[in-house]
Formats: sequence, C-alpha cells, structure tokens
Amino acid sequence: MRTLISLLVANALALSGSVYAGETEDQKIADLKKQLEDITSELDDINDRVDNNERHSALDRILITGDFRTKAHSLHYQNVTWNPAIKVDFNDFGGKAMSGTFGMPNDPASPLGKMMAADPNLAAAFQSGQLQGIMPYVLAQKTTQDIDNDIFYTTRLRLNLKAKVWDNVSFAGRLSMFKNWGDSTGVQVFDSWRSFTMDGTNGGNPSGDWLRVERAYFDWKNIGGSPLYLSIGRRPSTYGPPTQYRENEKRGGTPSGHLVNFNFDGATMGYHLGDITGVEGQVIRFCYGQGFESQYGNGEMFGDIVTKDTHLGGFNIDAINDGKNFLQFTLFGAKDVNDGFKGTMAFPTQLAGIFAPTMYQDMQKFSNFNFETRVQPSGVIGDMFLGGIGFAREEDNDVKWFLSGGWTRADGNGNAGMFGGMLSDAVFQAQLNADGSEIIMMPSAADDSGAKDGYGFYAGIQIPAPYGKFGLEYNYGSKYWTPFTQAQDDPIGSKLATRGHVGEAYYMFDINPRMFIKLAGLYYDFEYTGSGTPVGAPQDIDEVIAGSAYSMLPVVDTAFDINASLTVNF
Repeated sequence: MRTLISLLVANALALSGSVYAGETEDQKIADLKKQLEDITSELDDINDRVDNNERHSALDRILITGDFRTKAHSLHYQNVTWNPAIKVDFNDFGGKAMSGTFGMPNDPASPLGKMMAADPNLAAAFQSGQLQGIMPYVLAQKTTQDIDNDIFYTTRLRLNLKAKVWDNVSFAGRLSMFKNWGDSTGVQVFDSWRSFTMDGTNGGNPSGDWLRVERAYFDWKNIGGSPLYLSIGRRPSTYGPPTQYRENEKRGGTPSGHLVNFNFDGATMGYHLGDITGVEGQVIRFCYGQGFESQYGNGEMFGDIVTKDTHLGGFNIDAINDGKNFLQFTLFGAKDVNDGFKGTMAFPTQLAGIFAPTMYQDMQKFSNFNFETRVQPSGVIGDMFLGGIGFAREEDNDVKWFLSGGWTRADGNGNAGMFGGMLSDAVFQAQLNADGSEIIMMPSAADDSGAKDGYGFYAGIQIPAPYGKFGLEYNYGSKYWTPFTQAQDDPIGSKLATRGHVGEAYYMFDINPRMFIKLAGLYYDFEYTGSGTPVGAPQDIDEVIAGSAYSMLPVVDTAFDINASLTVNF
C-alpha cells in the first residue's frame, strides 16, 4: 500500500507541475494541497476496503453455525420405590462371629455387640439360626410414592465450528451448553445413574451455563489419492441415525443412535467402498476410542490402582446411503469395563444414613446440605459387546420411516463393587474397619459371572402434516439390554436405554426454514431396574414395588414427559 501511495503522489506532483506551470506560486501550492487531500481521502477508502477484505478472508477460515433450543417439560413418575438392601454372605458372617473375630455378642463394647444392639431384628435372626447362606440385608424401610415435576425448563446452545485446513484436510467441532433454568451448580444429587456427571454424558446432561467441547476432530480425506480417510479427536458419536428424525436435523453422528449416544475420544479409519462397488454412500469404518483412563489423575502415585483403561473398538458400515435408503451395520466391543466412571456427584443424605452413620450424625443437622465428591470406579467387572442393524427410508412424498434392531452382551469376570458387578449383584462379606472398632460390609464378588444377552427394537415413522410434520416412535429393551446411549438428553433418562417400553408422539410446526416448534409426549413403562447401566442385576420392577426384590437406588414403574420446545438454527 505504501508503494502505491508513493507512486500516486509522484504522478500527482508531475501532473500538477505540467498543468499549473503558468499559475502563480501560491495558487499552485493551494491547488496541490487540495489534490493531495483528495488523493489521501481516496486512498484511505481503498485501504479500508482492502483491510476489510483481508479480515473477512481470515475470518472465513472458520465457519460458525449453531442452534438454540429452549424447552419446557412436565415430568410425572408413578410408583417410585426405594427398597435398598445388599446381599450378605451370612455363612461367612456366622463363621467369623462364632470364632470371636468380631468380639463377644454379649459385650456391648465389642464390634459384634454394637451391631446387635443397633439392629435387634438382626440379633434375633442371628441367634435363632435364621441367617444362613446368601440373603438380603435390608438397609432401610421401603417407600413408594408418585412424584410430579409440573414444569421443568432447559436451554441448550450448540455452536458448530468448521474450517478447511487444506484441500483434503478439515476440522470440525461443536461447543455445547445445556442447563436447566435457575441452576448452574454442575453437580446433581445422586438418585439415579442419570444424575452422575461424567465425561461421556456431559453433552446430554444439564450442567450449567458454560460451553463444553462436545466434539472436536480433524478429517484427512483421500489419503494418497485413495478413498481412505483418517479422523482423530473427540468423536461425533451422538445423535446418530435414526435419532435425527425426532431432533428435526441432519444425521448428527456416525454410529447407530440406537446403540451409541455417548461422547468419547478416539479415531476412525474409513474407506469409501462406493468408489469400488459403485454403491452410493457405501463406507466401512474402523473406530477406536478410550472410555476411561485408569491411572492419570486417580492417585496413581500411591501405587494402589486396581482399575484398567477401558478401550473401545469396532466396525461401523454404511452399506447403502443414497439419499432415499439408508442401511447400517454396527459391531463393536468395550474391553475392561469398570464398575463406573470418573465423575462428580452430591452424596445423598439417604445413602449417608446407610453407609456413613458417623457422618450422618452431623449431616442430620444440615438436612439441605449435600457434600460434593469425586467418584471413581473400584475395579474391572468384565467386557461388553454391541451389534445392530438399522434401516431408514425417505419416500418421494416426504414420508420417513425406520427400523432398528440391537444386541448387547455383557461378559462378567466375577468382580463387583458397591453397586454390583456386570449385570449382577455384589455379595458382601463382613469385616472389621481399620481400627477394629466397627463391623463393615464390603463387596467380595459378584453373585453371577455368566454372559448375558440383551435385545432392543426401535421403530418410527414421520409424515408430512399441516404446517409441519407428525411422528410416532416406539422402542423396547429386554432385561439385559445395555446400549451406550446415556448422553441422550431425555430428562427421565435415555429412552433408548429403557428396559421396557417407550412410546413417543410429536408434532413439529415449521415457523420458517430455520425455526420450528415441537410438541411431544413420551410414555415410559419400565419392566426392569438399572436402565442405562451395566452395573448391578436388573430386578423386576413389580417385585421391587411388592418388597420381594431390592434396589440401592429409587426405581420408577411408569413415567411420562409432556414437553414443548422452540428451536432456532443459525
């Protein structure tokens, strides 16, 4: 720019010397000043335009889009039952008690004497010889009630980032904020597995008014001029097909949304088979990820880590994807699954009364206080495998329908933590605490280590309707159905992880091409406990309500969610 200005000024001076040679000196100087002012003004305008173009070009390297959704729910739960108990090996307990390990039962100062005095029913059963084998040890009185949350508001903001790095290299990311109105604590009281805040579910669990990195990865396409591509980073593993229809958006993730809606970090190596077979959209992918880091940050320098890293791997194949028909096959496994994840929770007062009686004495003085704690798993409980087939079709008349079948297998190794083993309950054994003053119950093993298969079915249809579209969906999960869909943002819990039946109906009103209103209703009919977690043996809901089966966390019989949302895409 400076060179251009110098040339223009020099030309102006030369031109002024030839044109104004006959004029007086003062008049020449005045005319020259005016001409320079005009040139300077024009050059400033040119400079501004050039700077704006350069700035625009720089900013164009990142494309930012997004969506904003506000949603109102009316949530209603029926027959919410809490009937906590643990399975105790009373043969082991009796043997230790009779040998004097726990002191004398008639000594009120001994650990056994204290235990018997605190629980007269246990003392009577023990003395009469009724406690034999593995039996439930009831921890609190059963309660059953209906719970209504008449209005529950949430706000979700998602910012999509895209950048072209090179001809065959690009970056994509998504930042998300998801919160319920009037709350940004980021930690929930632990009354269900849904309320546990962890890495894999943060994107679908209302946490607070901050942006999280839901996904961030690069794509390296056409490697060496071939149909091969590589992608590494935080994976696009949420809102996969066919769940995009109920979200009223394009396909949001790579794997089947019926099997996976869970954030994880990893890599994908893919190959566009369609370039060879001629089948449009045919892609085969090998996906790898890590779902849990067992050492770093877990106090590994003390040398007592017993957990292992959880690694994920498998294949995802788009057999057909021609714009009308979509056929997908999924098969993957998770190696060394632990009995939980790293995360945070607010410890419920109810469990403190059971597991931390000394602390509970003080907590009763502050009934509205819950202490926040970091939680990590206690050990490896086995491996998991998932597979599925999904088909979707979009008709010429804009009718869309889909069918999806899924299978899960849990291979336990016999280990168990406080809440159980791989789809099995923990068996507790009595032992003395560190100073020998109290008898405590600690999990020793799982009550079952056999492989358990689960099955799921998911179907839906969406049809054009006045001012928008109308949809119906249904899904079912069997007793041992355990998909990785915990990041689905249904407040009652991931509908696709339900062990039982879920029906959904919705109507979407298109306000304009970038804005819509959705009215929806979901009805849950739970058949077994523990939907969405591989930890603990699923119990028949009716038996828990009747008091013949037990659950450490509250269980829900039926529930429904009536909701309305407004979504704006930008």
